[in-house]
Amino acid sequence: MNTVLNVIWLVLSGFWLFVSYMVAGIICCILIVTIPFGIASFRIGFYALWPFGRRVVSKPTSGVFAFIGNVIWVIVAGIWIAIEHVLSGVALCITIIGIPLGIANFKMVPIALMPLGKEIVDNNGQGVFAR
Repeated sequence: MNTVLNVIWLVLSGFWLFVSYMVAGIICCILIVTIPFGIASFRIGFYALWPFGRRVVSKPTSGVFAFIGNVIWVIVAGIWIAIEHVLSGVALCITIIGIPLGIANFKMVPIALMPLGKEIVDNNGQGVFAR
């Protein structure tokens, strides 16, 4: 079932979300100081491309630098990508088939706003993207 949902997701919204995260990641990698934001954006972009069967968990080792980085991320790019998730989710919820995809889009809003200090794992709890 995860594969079917992932294929439908990829066609309807996953590709465009992936492109948005990749553009944000490339822009963030221009400066040395913002490279951690770029890496986080690339990591979440691949999660947005194929989300079903994986989940996001908080890293217990993240500290104050992750918090400060998240505040900067929200101002620079996070709010725009979160708005994209909300608009895409609303558009997907128009049809009955798209409701699970729209809900998945709404679940991605918190990680779009605050990506640092998070880890993407499969549903068995094993790390998919360790860093």
